[in-house]
Amino acid sequence: NVFYVIWRGAISYDSSDQTALYIRMLGDVRVRSRAGFESERRGSHPYIDFRIFHAQSEIEVSVSARNIRRLLSFQRYLRSSRFFRGTTVSNSLNILDDDYNGQAKCMLEKVGNWNFDIFLFDRLTNGNSLVSLTFHLFSLHGLIEYFHLDMMKLRRFLVMIQEDYHSQNPYHNAVHAADVTQAMHCYLKEPKVRLSIFKMLTCILVIAAMEKVKERSVLESDHWMSCIFSLYFSNCRQQMETQIGALILATDISRQNEYLSLFRSHLDRGDLQLEDTRHRHLVLQMALKCADICNPCRTWELSKQWSEKVTEEFFHQGDIEKKYHLGVSPLCDRQTESVANIQIGFMTYLVEPLFTEWARFSNTRLSQTMLGHMGLNKASWKGLQREQSTSEDTDTAFEELNSQLLPQENRLS
Repeated sequence: NVFYVIWRGAISYDSSDQTALYIRMLGDVRVRSRAGFESERRGSHPYIDFRIFHAQSEIEVSVSARNIRRLLSFQRYLRSSRFFRGTTVSNSLNILDDDYNGQAKCMLEKVGNWNFDIFLFDRLTNGNSLVSLTFHLFSLHGLIEYFHLDMMKLRRFLVMIQEDYHSQNPYHNAVHAADVTQAMHCYLKEPKVRLSIFKMLTCILVIAAMEKVKERSVLESDHWMSCIFSLYFSNCRQQMETQIGALILATDISRQNEYLSLFRSHLDRGDLQLEDTRHRHLVLQMALKCADICNPCRTWELSKQWSEKVTEEFFHQGDIEKKYHLGVSPLCDRQTESVANIQIGFMTYLVEPLFTEWARFSNTRLSQTMLGHMGLNKASWKGLQREQSTSEDTDTAFEELNSQLLPQENRLS
C-alpha cells in the first residue's frame, strides 16, 4: 500500500486497485483559497477586500474576513445593499421575495426537474444559488411552518453556510452544494423515499446535502453544527445533529464500497424494510451518496461542465505539487491525464455500480433517466478520447515525417 498525504489527511490504497484510485479522486483533495484562483464576487452587497486592512497571512485574512461578515447583522447588510442599489423596502415581510428576479422564480417552479440548470440559476441569483434554492425548498416542504422558523434567522443561517464555501474552487464550492441539494430534492420525491420520511427527516436531509461538501475536520464540523442548532433548532437539536452527522460521514467516498456492499446485500436478500429505522437510514445515506456524485447522470451540457471543473481542480493541485517538488497525486497531472480518461474511469468504477443498485431499489422513471444520461455521457467521453488519440497519432506521424524530410532538405541545400 502507498500513502498519499494530502492537504489535511491521508488515504491508503493499493495502486493496482482502480476503484480505490477513483475513490481517491473525490476523496479529500481540496484546492485551498491560496491556490491562485481569483475570488468571485458573491451577492449584490458592496464587496470589501479585507486584505487591504490586514497584514496577516492569507489563512488568517480569510478567517478574519469571514468572522467580520458573520458579525454584521443580516438585516443591516440587506438594508445597506439596498441603499447602494438605490432601492427601499416597504414591507419587511416581502424582503426575501424581492431578492428573486422573474427568471429565477420561473426556474424554482421547476426545481424538481432533473434537467435543472444550476449554473444558470446561480447566475440569475447573482451567485447566491445555495441560499435561494435551499430557502425555497424549506418553504416548499413546509419546514418553515412546521418548525416555526424565523425567516430572517433561517436566511442568515443559509448565508453562513454559503459563505463558508471556498468560491475560488472550480468544483468544490457552494454551487456544487446547491446542485447536491437540488438532486436530493428530486430523490425525496421518489415514491419509496417519500413514503418513508417525515418533516424532521426532510429537514435533516436538506441540511445534510448543503453541508456535504464542506471542508472541515470532524471536530470542527461537530462544534460548528452544535452552535448552529443551538441557535436555530434548539427544540430538536440533539436528534437532528446526530442524524445529520451520520448522513454526512456516510458520504465519505473512501467508504463507498462498504456502504454499497451492505446496500447490495439487502437488495439481494429482499429484506429492506423501510419501517425499520436502520434500514430507512441506510436508504437515505445511499440517496445522499447518489446526490453527491450525480454529475455524470445529468444531461451532457451540465455533466460536461462539472467534469471540466473537477478535473481543473485536480490539475491545479497537481501544478502546485510540481511547483513545490512534491509527488503528483493520482489523476492530478495535466501532462498525462485528460478529462475524458478521468471521467470514463470515474463512471466505470464509482458511478455505475452505485446508480445500478439505486435503480434496483427505486426502479422509477428518474432512475432510468439517470442511467440513460450516464450511458450517453460515457459514450461521448469515449468518442472524445478516440478523437484525442487519433489527433496525437497524427501529430506523431507528422513529427516522424518532418524528421525524415529534414536531412533531405539539408542535403539539397
